[in-house]
Amino acid sequence: MTHRNAPLTVLGRQRAVAQVIQRGRPIAHVAAEFHIARSILSKWVGRFREHGEFGLEDHSSTPANRPTRLPVWVVELIEFWRRKKKWSARRIARELADGHQYRCCVRTVTRWLDRLGLNRIRDITPDGENLRSPGKIIACYPSHMVHMDVKKIGKPRDGGGWWAHGRGSAQDKKKHRQRVGYTYLHSIIDGFSRLAYTEALEDETAATSIAFFHRARALFAAHAITRIPRLVTDNGSNYTAKAFQRSTSAFIGRHQRTRIYNPRHHGKVERYQRIPTDECLYARAHASENERREAIAVWVHHYDYHRPHTACGDQPPASRFHTGVDNVMAIYS
Repeated sequence: MTHRNAPLTVLGRQRAVAQVIQRGRPIAHVAAEFHIARSILSKWVGRFREHGEFGLEDHSSTPANRPTRLPVWVVELIEFWRRKKKWSARRIARELADGHQYRCCVRTVTRWLDRLGLNRIRDITPDGENLRSPGKIIACYPSHMVHMDVKKIGKPRDGGGWWAHGRGSAQDKKKHRQRVGYTYLHSIIDGFSRLAYTEALEDETAATSIAFFHRARALFAAHAITRIPRLVTDNGSNYTAKAFQRSTSAFIGRHQRTRIYNPRHHGKVERYQRIPTDECLYARAHASENERREAIAVWVHHYDYHRPHTACGDQPPASRFHTGVDNVMAIYS
């Protein structure tokens, strides 16, 4: 932040203008002395002659006239309907179009509600209470809701990269010459028990997702889950493909896709994908992609049968099933 006596603040402009008006010096000489353009100083001199010292102060750059801006009576109606009737932005836009023959998009009404400080419910309640409590997505029994998702991660270089050998090493310098590509972690998790299955695959096409889904079914079938009432996915092209719907419709009751740009509706699998990232993928340096894939398979087994989970009462996810699959699990119970 500049101090108040800086050369080109309001005080500096007054000094430059005074050299022209009071002392009668040429504008070009004063502009060169103050290291500014001649047109700028001419503008300041003109403003001073018209408005006085007020003309040298900083003014807003907003245009004086905006033909597309909402009229004042429309803004007043928006505020009135929001405060008194608690209408939503969509209802207000519809009422303006039908009752007052003034059309504007819903987004415009939303922006004005934000500027007026009325965009949230708690802003229009008398005591500031939030009348909308966030709902929880709760699975009531095993396989009630099964979440499925894909995470894209970069492959490590053969022999390890800079993380294994340090910055500036020979392996680090290969990054501009060697393109290693990406790995796609396909994951599926049961929302009730948190039993999960993950595979590192080469792409995220519909065919790959279909094959992964049927391999994951084998894990669930070993725990007496033969049918999935609800499969929850995002809106990726691999899940919206007709081939995926045809191949999975016989084994699921309903395929539910989350609302776009709302990953919280997919929170169980999104949170699960962070766990292998912290505990396996980047817990240590891997010498190759095959080594890391082997480590992922070992970690998934550890997660399902040995790792305590807070949602399962500090027990492994497989403990929430009546049928024990892994005979090693009894040692850790």
